[in-house]
Amino acid sequence: MREVQSGRGERIGRGAKRVAETVAGRASGRSAVNGRHAFRNWAGHVHAHPHTFSGPASAEELSGIVTTAAAAGDRLRVVGAGHSFTPVAAGDDVMVSLDGLSGIVAVDEAAGRVRFHAGTRLRDIPALLAPFGLALENQGDVNPQALAGAISTSTHGTGIGFTGFAGTVTGLSLMGPDGNVRELSAAAEPEIFDLARVSLGVLGIITEVELQCVPAFDLIAEEKVAGFDELLDGLTERMRGADHFEFYWFPHTDSVLTKTNTRVEPGQAGPGHLAEAGVRNRWLNLLDKEVVENGALRLAVELGAKVPFVVPSINRIAQSVVADRTYRAPGHDVFVTPRRVRFNEMEYALPFDSGSEAIREIRDVIEAKGWAISFPLEVRCAAADDVPLSTATGRETMYIAVHRFIKEDFAEYFRVVEEILSRHGGRPHWGKIHTRTAADLNELYPRFADFCELRARLDPAAMFGNRFTDSLFGLSRI
Repeated sequence: MREVQSGRGERIGRGAKRVAETVAGRASGRSAVNGRHAFRNWAGHVHAHPHTFSGPASAEELSGIVTTAAAAGDRLRVVGAGHSFTPVAAGDDVMVSLDGLSGIVAVDEAAGRVRFHAGTRLRDIPALLAPFGLALENQGDVNPQALAGAISTSTHGTGIGFTGFAGTVTGLSLMGPDGNVRELSAAAEPEIFDLARVSLGVLGIITEVELQCVPAFDLIAEEKVAGFDELLDGLTERMRGADHFEFYWFPHTDSVLTKTNTRVEPGQAGPGHLAEAGVRNRWLNLLDKEVVENGALRLAVELGAKVPFVVPSINRIAQSVVADRTYRAPGHDVFVTPRRVRFNEMEYALPFDSGSEAIREIRDVIEAKGWAISFPLEVRCAAADDVPLSTATGRETMYIAVHRFIKEDFAEYFRVVEEILSRHGGRPHWGKIHTRTAADLNELYPRFADFCELRARLDPAAMFGNRFTDSLFGLSRI
C-alpha cells in the first residue's frame, strides 16, 4: 500500500475544535454543567452527561486517554456524528470523538483498497477518493456519520447485489483497554476480525478501517410514482431487476415514490431509454433537495404535529404533486439526500421475501388505530453477507424503516410496528430505536454467543460499554 499524507494534517490539526463545535456543540447541544458535559444525539432523544469529553489528535493521545480511563475504572464510549437513535454512543464517564483522526492512511490502487482513519466522515470520502478514481461501492441516504460508527452499527444503502458498509471491510486497527492496537484482517487474527466488523464499539476502539472500493461511477436516477398495491405485488422482482431500488410510502395514500438507480461508467451512455439522461442542473437539484424535500416536509410535519387530523390530507396532496424525473450524477450525489427535518427512526431487516406482507400489515394497523403518520416508510434491500452481527448476515434482506417527527410521540407507533416486524423474523438496526434484548438477539444471530464470548475476552471489565450495550449483550461490569 502507498501511504497518503495529503489532507490529513489539516484535519488532525483542527480535531479539537471540530469536536467542540461539531460533534457535541451546535449539532448535538453539548454544554458543561457542574463540571460535567452534556451530550445530545442528532434527534435530541438521547442525552448523556460524561465527566470527560475528549478529542484526541493522534492514536498515541487516544491510547493515553484509554489507559487513564481504565486505571480510573471509568467506562468509555466513542461518538461520531451522534446520528444513532439509540443510546449506543452515550457515555456516563468518558466520551471520545475521533474527528481529529480523519483522512486516508494508505491506498492500494491496484487492489482498490483504501485505509482510512476511523473518524473520517462519510461526507468527506468522495473528495478523498477522487484523486485515485475510486468510490465507495454503495452508500446510505445520509452521510454525516463517522466511518467507524457506520460499520459498527451495520449501516447500509440499498441494492440487492450490494452489502452494507461492513461487508466491504478488509482490515481494522482495534485498540484495547491497555491502549495497544491489534491489526486485524482475514489473514491477521481472522476470528477477531470477522466478529469485529460490526461490534457497536464494545470490543475496543477502531482507529483505522480498510475498505474495498470500486472505480468511480455515475448513477442514473429514475424517480417515479407507482401504485401501492401494484408495487408490492411485484416488489421483489423490481428490486432484483435494478442495481439500486428503494421506495417511500406516505401513510394514508395509495401511491409510493420509487427510486431506481442504474450504475454507469463516467462518460458512458446509459442503457436503452436511459441513454439520453443528462446531468441535472445543480440549482434545480438544490431546489428539489432543500426547498421541496426539506422545506415542504418541515411545513407539513409541523402542521401535522399541531393539527393531527389534517395529516392524511397533507400526505395525499404531497403525493399528488410529485413529478416523475430522471437525472444523472456521480454516485455519491445520487445516493445522499440532506435531512434537515429531525425525526426519530426505527428500522428492521426482514428476510427478503417477507417484506411486502409486513408492509401491508403496517398499512392496515395504521388505519385501524386511526394514527396520523406524517413521515413516510422507507423500504430498501441488501445482499446477504457473512459479517456475524450484520443485519443481513446469512440472508438477502429487505429493510423497512418508520419515522416520527421529533415533536411527536413515537412510542406506541414504534411498539406496534416492531411487533409486526419481529413476527416476520426481523432484526433491528443497531443504531435505531428498538426494544430487543440479549435473549431476542441470540435467536436472531447464529454467532451471537461467539461475539459475547469475544467481548468478555477482549474487554473483561466491559470498559467499552454502557448500560444500553449491556442490555444487548447480557453483560454487566465485573
